[in-house]
Amino acid sequence: MRWWTPVWLLVGVVLGGAAGQWFGGQTVSKGDTSAVERCFCQLKGAIDDCSCSVETIDSFNNLRIFPRLNSLLHQNFFRYWKVNLNKKCPFWEDDGKCAIRYCSVQPCTDVPEGIKGAVTPNGIDTSQRQIKKSPPTATDCDAENDLGYLNTTLSKESIDGFERWAAHDDAQDSFCYLDDDSSLDSEYVDLLLNPERFTGYAGDSTHRIWRAIYQENCFKPTRSFRPYADFSNIGDLCLEKRAFYRAISGLHTSINIHLSAHYLLSDKNGFAESKDGVWGHNLEEFQRRFDPEMTGGEGPLRLKNLYFVYLLELRALAKAAPYLESLEFYTGNEAEDSDVRKAVTDLLTVVKSFPEHFKEETMFTGGLQATKLKEQFREHFRNISRIMDCVGCDKCRLWGKLQVTGLGTALKILFSGNFDQPLDQQLNLSAVKQTKFQLSRGEIVSLFNAFGRLSRSIMELENFRQKSLR
Repeated sequence: MRWWTPVWLLVGVVLGGAAGQWFGGQTVSKGDTSAVERCFCQLKGAIDDCSCSVETIDSFNNLRIFPRLNSLLHQNFFRYWKVNLNKKCPFWEDDGKCAIRYCSVQPCTDVPEGIKGAVTPNGIDTSQRQIKKSPPTATDCDAENDLGYLNTTLSKESIDGFERWAAHDDAQDSFCYLDDDSSLDSEYVDLLLNPERFTGYAGDSTHRIWRAIYQENCFKPTRSFRPYADFSNIGDLCLEKRAFYRAISGLHTSINIHLSAHYLLSDKNGFAESKDGVWGHNLEEFQRRFDPEMTGGEGPLRLKNLYFVYLLELRALAKAAPYLESLEFYTGNEAEDSDVRKAVTDLLTVVKSFPEHFKEETMFTGGLQATKLKEQFREHFRNISRIMDCVGCDKCRLWGKLQVTGLGTALKILFSGNFDQPLDQQLNLSAVKQTKFQLSRGEIVSLFNAFGRLSRSIMELENFRQKSLR
């Protein structure tokens, strides 16, 4: 297998089909709402490889999850994410940045001081590497004169070394290559000021990525040269590879829904040029991406895979709930931080109440072969996180990196083994902490925001469904 083969499976996550022509050459009449209805005809019933139905998730998400999660993601802890948008593409020569004004990312100028520090699960700022020690006693001072005195002072070099070891240990569980927060190229981005939406990014660069995705898809039993997901013969894959493929397809679908729901409808506001453009739902674009007649019958399958990846990330939140509930969510604003902790606990209580969670314990069973498959699964996803740096549109790159990191964090929770326990027993949080398992602030923010994107996508499906009936 070539070194770059695994990467191509997921790149479509970022670009989400910013150009309609990627999904077929047919045209759609504007306002053809009856055609849009076809997208939903098969979107019902059981979800493949899961025990629940589309209808169950629609009700649970739209009534109980989305309102809570949408409110939570407006809080300061979750709205600022540190990311490096200047990394070079590691796989080919850079084609240059997108010049369309909607591709740019607005810089962040006002980040709460508490967020800038490296915060531990106990809310302790470790960015200055301060080690608090008790005042020396007389006995301690006398001991310094003894032959057996041990100097326990740590040099900066030693602390740096310990941090590198910790980073190496954490990488063994990680499904993503995370940006280095200490890099001068890493900057905080206000996600609320830079929403995910259609930017017009298209062209040879995006086409090359799409071709690479599907021509080099090592988890697919047949090779397809079409520029979108191919579900033929997916039943020939084992459960783990089917899950991988469906998760990627679901994430791709979610982004396509965002782009169709937040489409640039006009640069004008009346007769004057609009500073930020006029954005809204585009039924024509939605149909182009999901109508079974325009996608070879695969549009409804893509939509169902959105529900699959939703269940996967929902299960990760439920599994890690005791750990997440122990965090401080520190920003420096005591009142706001207290509200966020209460809101997170409330959300996770609802998440845990879902009766038909994804059953990850059925995956990667079977000894040595399963272990090898799990490592292959991890390396594929880690490579995917690198391909995000090949996207020429900064805003597409931002949201692609965030959602891939969020899904990678969910996989880390599900398959690292740190949260495994019998279903009838409460997670032993102290045992988890003894393993030195830890999620960085960036992983936590991406986990909640990525799930928020999936939750909004399911809500937007209902909006498109209602528009098609008018």
